Amino acid sequence: MASKEIKLSCRNVWKVYGKRPDDFFHNNNGNVSDPSKLAQEISSKEHIVANADVSFDVHVGEIFVIMGLSGSGKSTIIRCLSRLVEPTAGEVILDNEDLLKKSPKELTEIRRHKMGMVFQNFGLIPHLNVIENIAFPLKIQNFNKDTCFEKAKKVIELVGLEGREENYPSQLSGGQQQRVGIARSLIVEPDVWFLDEPFSALDPLIRRQMQDEFMKIQSVLNKSIVFITHDFVEALRIADRMAIMRDGFIVQFGRPIDIVMNPVDEYVRDFTGDVPFERFLKAEDLIEKPKSSTDKLKIISSTTPIQEILPQLADSKNGLAVVDDKNKELGIITPQGVINVMASAGSKKVQNKK
Repeated sequence: MASKEIKLSCRNVWKVYGKRPDDFFHNNNGNVSDPSKLAQEISSKEHIVANADVSFDVHVGEIFVIMGLSGSGKSTIIRCLSRLVEPTAGEVILDNEDLLKKSPKELTEIRRHKMGMVFQNFGLIPHLNVIENIAFPLKIQNFNKDTCFEKAKKVIELVGLEGREENYPSQLSGGQQQRVGIARSLIVEPDVWFLDEPFSALDPLIRRQMQDEFMKIQSVLNKSIVFITHDFVEALRIADRMAIMRDGFIVQFGRPIDIVMNPVDEYVRDFTGDVPFERFLKAEDLIEKPKSSTDKLKIISSTTPIQEILPQLADSKNGLAVVDDKNKELGIITPQGVINVMASAGSKKVQNKK
């Protein structure tokens, strides 16, 4: 579960393409009073604004999802975080250090030891088998072969590829190839994990299975994750918090359920309009203050999905006690409380569609 400790910060990041993009950011490093006005000015002078004044924090252990339509700037911003694309202005702070001030050599070491990256195209090396592909990041760091393969075997087990160690990429399904890509990104034991639409090339059934596997892996590793997607249902399934982008700007932050219930504008409403919100409710969305002692109530985690809560409520008419990852009691859930939340949410969805 995510903590309140900040692992990664993106502050006033701009990415502008054109002949002289730096000319727009003299002495302000992207921190401007009217970002929309500046973006319009930049666009009027034959430059392209890919990211505009993007700011957010990623907490330790959090899955932070960024989504938007094609061209919204979501893939550019994740590349700016790792400096695969150089930001034009702003700051990217990892463990209280600005990555944009690092030398190429320092940045290479940070990527090798602190970052894991997974992209839509699997990027596997065709003449290497599964275990060799996974071990490759350690090989280029001059680890000996035994160490590389020992660590590779551990992540192979984690991603469910036992028995495929000697297969080559051409002998694997799309889902298996993506598991290799995920394992390869994890072998360096990264502090932060960047995933750019990692499952979008997979068919719907395999995609859902990979989402489930991804969540299982995260429950074990508790990484700080930035996950890019254009699929709102995928975002709702995996996100602790999310941001929605349009035209290079972030237009709304929040927990998934908050965005579904309270879209800020028509653009966000188009994403959320047909989403069955009740599928994504968790215990933390249903908490109320107890009116009496909770000593005898059954305890559940704040991340328990509604599908698991309802059967337990049927056998616990007085409610369920909800605790966080440190076993601190947050409140209770009652049958009537669940009905009230779902009725209120349904009413808001109807209003939002009008």
